[in-house]
Amino acid sequence: MRPHSLFVAAALLLATPALAQQPGKWAPVNSTTLAQDYARRGEHEKVVFLFERLPAAEQASTAVFSVYIASLQALKRYKEAEKVAKRAAKLRPEEATIGVALGGVYAEAGDLPAAEKQWQKVLSLLTSAQVLPVAAEFSRRELLPWAERTYLRGRALAKNDTEYAPQLIQLYTQTQNQLQVLAETLRLVAQDEQQLPYVRNMLQNALREEKDFDALEKQVLIATQQHPEQAAFSELLLWLQVQRRDFAGALIQARALDRRGRGEGRRVMELAAIAQFNKDYESAIDGFAYVAKEYRNGPYGNAARQRLLQAREAQVRETYPVDLTKVRALVTEYGQLLAELGRTPDTAPVLRNLANLHAFQLNDRAKAMTLLQEVIDMPRANEEVVDEAKVTLGDLYLLKAEPWEATLLYSQVEKSHKDSPLGYEAKLRNARLSYYAGDFKLAQSHLDILKEATTREIANDAMQLSLLIQDNTVEDTLGLGLKAYAAVEQLVFQNKLTEAITGLDGLLEKFPGHPLADDTYYLKAQLQRRTGNFAGAAATLERITNDPKADVLSDDALFLLARIQEEDVKDKLKAQELYNQVIVKYPGSIYVAEARKRFRKLRGDGVQ
Repeated sequence: MRPHSLFVAAALLLATPALAQQPGKWAPVNSTTLAQDYARRGEHEKVVFLFERLPAAEQASTAVFSVYIASLQALKRYKEAEKVAKRAAKLRPEEATIGVALGGVYAEAGDLPAAEKQWQKVLSLLTSAQVLPVAAEFSRRELLPWAERTYLRGRALAKNDTEYAPQLIQLYTQTQNQLQVLAETLRLVAQDEQQLPYVRNMLQNALREEKDFDALEKQVLIATQQHPEQAAFSELLLWLQVQRRDFAGALIQARALDRRGRGEGRRVMELAAIAQFNKDYESAIDGFAYVAKEYRNGPYGNAARQRLLQAREAQVRETYPVDLTKVRALVTEYGQLLAELGRTPDTAPVLRNLANLHAFQLNDRAKAMTLLQEVIDMPRANEEVVDEAKVTLGDLYLLKAEPWEATLLYSQVEKSHKDSPLGYEAKLRNARLSYYAGDFKLAQSHLDILKEATTREIANDAMQLSLLIQDNTVEDTLGLGLKAYAAVEQLVFQNKLTEAITGLDGLLEKFPGHPLADDTYYLKAQLQRRTGNFAGAAATLERITNDPKADVLSDDALFLLARIQEEDVKDKLKAQELYNQVIVKYPGSIYVAEARKRFRKLRGDGVQ
């Protein structure tokens, strides 16, 4: 025994009487527990002292072996560790992880060739039952290439080229080996289409860069062409194109899958709805038009005709300036659809949409209110549609300067749709009503509840309005500037855009240097864009982007400026330059991901 070990032994014997319950005998359970505790505290001399006296069979046990070897290595007693590992390997030949540990001893001692020779020996003797524990041991030691070799060796033993695919996919994802992730996922889904949900989840975790999506799309396109009979590849391509927001490409796959599965337009309807939500109105219109034409008498035919008009309406409303000729054409088509299908609970959404056009685009509030009341009074109409009509009718009462009627309708919807998106929307309307009236305290009480809403968009809207109120009533305790700004926002709500722009100019003149200045310029630019004054909108936004003191809305202003150049002015080079500025100047902005996507699209990146 080494001199130092004598002191350790003495200390242990004094401190732990449980170890010497019987003269000349050790209590393995107690010594193991105590040694593990010492190992956790880094007291490796004590660990070795306790374990080196155990019988060889105990040293090779699962509870002891790894702790014992780790402590010997920590003390650089590699020869002893080697002896312990070799003895354990003879006693437990079925435990291939001991062989991995022996290689680890050689590696720790600096003899890498010996370590690799030992690990290779483990793989050469590997059985199917040992694959998972050996791979796990290699992974625990962060020897990931050896873990990969273990799985591949197991695959060879199984004579199945998708064996251990889930484990390899996770390993390749961890090591960011994207090419192998793609190869494994495609091989897996080719053999078993039931694995498609798992494959999609793993790809969602693995794909990070645009080039990764490009590589996958190329491979899936090839696989789809080579194996047109396998629907899984088309499903995967459809999913990928939706991830990339390539709804035009996804529409091709959705049609093919719909025809193959005889879905009568269901897949195309779902995709068109996603496209519309993402404001790709052209793809949405194409999808709904396809179902309306090909499956006119099918289960989705009438719904497709309604959704087609809704998508065209959304496109008209968000193309600046709004083309009233197109609005009137839509009104005519809605009327034709109602004449053909009748005014029934199924067409109540058509009546509601028609009311919206009359109210907010044609300024015919009386007609709009009549249509909305018709929906509300319709027997057996869907409760959601009825309450949406009530919210819009409340908006119209607000436009007529009848806030009590408006809040009565909003409150009815709040009550009937408690803890649901529509109920939250009605509460947000009540908060805005109080805000327009300058009652910021009451508005804040509504907003405090809405900030916890389960609907992210409503919670975000509530948070933004709440912050606007808080930030602009600190110094201006009477809220005079905010009241003027709220009055302008009410004009915007009433679609009185010219008057609103005039009101914003007056606010800037009356309250110079007010904290609301950036918000005022940003809103003015948005209104200028809506009225078709794109040059004016750009100049207004530059008041924010060129002001070194403006920081909160700088990225918002720059991103909107880029969108105006891309979507309205059609200056792709300028838009590309501005999107790049967003990426470089504001790396933490919420707009970076979208700016990068738009920048690459304008630059011409894509699948060749």
